[in-house]
Amino acid sequence: MSSHHIVRDDQEPALIIANGAACSEELLGQLLEWSPLVIVLDSAIERVLQLGIKVDVLLGDFDRGFDAHYYKEKQYPIEIVHTPNQDKTDLEKAFDYLIEKGHKAANVVWGTGKRADHTITNITNIVRYRDYLKIVLLDDHSKIFLLPKHFEKWYTKDSIISLIPIGEVSGIYSENLFYPLKNDTLTIGYRTGSSNHVSEDGITIINHEKGDLLLIESFD
Repeated sequence: MSSHHIVRDDQEPALIIANGAACSEELLGQLLEWSPLVIVLDSAIERVLQLGIKVDVLLGDFDRGFDAHYYKEKQYPIEIVHTPNQDKTDLEKAFDYLIEKGHKAANVVWGTGKRADHTITNITNIVRYRDYLKIVLLDDHSKIFLLPKHFEKWYTKDSIISLIPIGEVSGIYSENLFYPLKNDTLTIGYRTGSSNHVSEDGITIINHEKGDLLLIESFD
């Protein structure tokens, strides 16, 4: 595990480390290497320090007698951001921080697993930031992100792709998926595009007209 990230280019995604299930050190190391900024939510700081990671920003509401200044001494230089607003999760506050600082993209790890309520909230809340920040949630099994109206990417045959609507998504068309979509509508809780897969090596295209559509790349 690298003790510190090495890239200092604001065009690269910042890295947010939440407090869900840990990912592999290999994945975390790859993300650290290309991250210009590392933000850790307060509840995860001890786990992160045990891995020898240099933290740029420690952010949270610092409840339960949390001593932020202890970490300021331990991780100097580090920015301590106190965000007491209880109407937003700490992850949302981290997104707000990045937007305020002019960042355009963020990768999130440790944002899934452990508690189901946290996982669902972390995944669905990225919708409200679609016009401000490109957000990708990653763990050892999945890569999750919100689709633009027109999306195309090269995939290998049989790559597992799930299309999950947040609410209702209509006017969906696809090319190079085994289960094709042609002017289809997906609705959370009723019909989703889970466990589809790529038909052949090559470009896969997914378009939709209305709504918020998540794509999940799964790695079995």
